[in-house]
Amino acid sequence: MYMIIVGAGKVGYNLTKLLMNKGHEVAVIEKNKERYTKLVDELGEILILGDAIDVDILKIAGANRADVLVATTGQDEENLVICQMVKIMFINPKTIALVNDPQNEDVFAGLGIDSTVSSTRIIDMLIEQKMDTSMITPLLALKGGKVEIIQAELTKNSPLAGKQLIDVTLPSECIIISVIRQGQEDVVIPRGNTVLNAGDTVIALVSKDNLSALQNILFKQNSRTVVGS
Repeated sequence: MYMIIVGAGKVGYNLTKLLMNKGHEVAVIEKNKERYTKLVDELGEILILGDAIDVDILKIAGANRADVLVATTGQDEENLVICQMVKIMFINPKTIALVNDPQNEDVFAGLGIDSTVSSTRIIDMLIEQKMDTSMITPLLALKGGKVEIIQAELTKNSPLAGKQLIDVTLPSECIIISVIRQGQEDVVIPRGNTVLNAGDTVIALVSKDNLSALQNILFKQNSRTVVGS
């Protein structure tokens, strides 16, 4: 995939390195000349000096062929404008915006931004739900934080360990979308006959209101929401 990262701060820089290590093609736009100078020797020609609000800069970065654009600047308003411009001018790229103020997530969603990520919202969710962060890890907030993509590693005591997915009753507004299996490079796209094993990392899409119920199913040994065949 071809991805454009706007902003080479800590989030943008680390995301760029992660994506490159996974083999993705990446371009980075940074408008701060001092930051650009600091990183250009390391990142080379993928780093572009300029303001992503400038359509010409977006064209230089290849926004017309990009699969995803991620706006990671420290200003919510700037991230919103950039994502909106890309939607209007280039249509194709999926847009993801870093949102510092979680109150802005609904605004972003209402204005057509595909996804938002708010670390503030994720931390608040962890506190509110009183979760053990070693058990469930939020990955992405969607629809203003109303829907979450989470990952969780199944323990040997999990009620799901050793069960086929068809025999598991999940909460409403929840679906297991993939399973990462220890010792395997490929991601398992689960079907009804997929057996969940201890050590599997489960990726799930769940509404915020049903997150606690999902946690109970994943980890509580006496959960009544898991049924046998």
